[in-house]
Amino acid sequence: MSTARRVRAEFGAEWRSFVRRRTAVFFTFLFPVILIVIFGALVRTDPGEGGLFAEPTGYYVAGYIAVVVLFTPLSRVSSTVARNREGSRFEKLATTPLSRVEWLAAHTLVNVVLVGVACVLVLGLAFVLTDATFAFHPAFLAFFVLGVVVFCGLGALLGRLSDSRDGAIAAANAIGLPMLFLAETFVPREMLPGWMGPIIDLLPLTYFSRGVRAATYSGEPWLADLAILAALAVVFFLAGAYAIPRTD
Repeated sequence: MSTARRVRAEFGAEWRSFVRRRTAVFFTFLFPVILIVIFGALVRTDPGEGGLFAEPTGYYVAGYIAVVVLFTPLSRVSSTVARNREGSRFEKLATTPLSRVEWLAAHTLVNVVLVGVACVLVLGLAFVLTDATFAFHPAFLAFFVLGVVVFCGLGALLGRLSDSRDGAIAAANAIGLPMLFLAETFVPREMLPGWMGPIIDLLPLTYFSRGVRAATYSGEPWLADLAILAALAVVFFLAGAYAIPRTD
């Protein structure tokens, strides 16, 4: 069996496992809906007044997408790795030709599909409920795929380091929530203390949200952000694949 067939087989198994869990399906796609309703419909921006949420509505579309790209793969992959460790399923993996890189690649592809559907939902709701503008650019697809790869790799690392599935989910939230508000998603960099600049530059979500906003809204240069995100995707994917245990 070739690498492509092994990845396809694992992709199919994980996809079927996901669609059987109705609660997981429901909340995976309900989360973006709640996000848009709260931030898009209830929180009205006023660029003339200053303060929080004072940017034009189009500014926040990149933030809406960043939430889905961050939390969906981070929580799903971390909990999956932790669950497989608890059930000693990686011991069975060691008896198959499927490598750790192939396993993570298959699960990353599943998340690309899920996050892609969620992003379409986010954009559709943003257009319906707000007056946000979003100019599609081919670079958006690259940012989207690379962002999912980054957080799948980080999720695999958290799943390996956590002692349980609950611990993995808690770790994902503990890392994801601060990152969400520090990575130039909803709060502009200028509104944060200057000493936080180096921290912001260390967050992979910064390069995703800033790059997506530049490519689809502000028209600012985005190539440097894409290059950095691509490098981070390689590093996190390889680290995450290496962290997946062959035996437990």
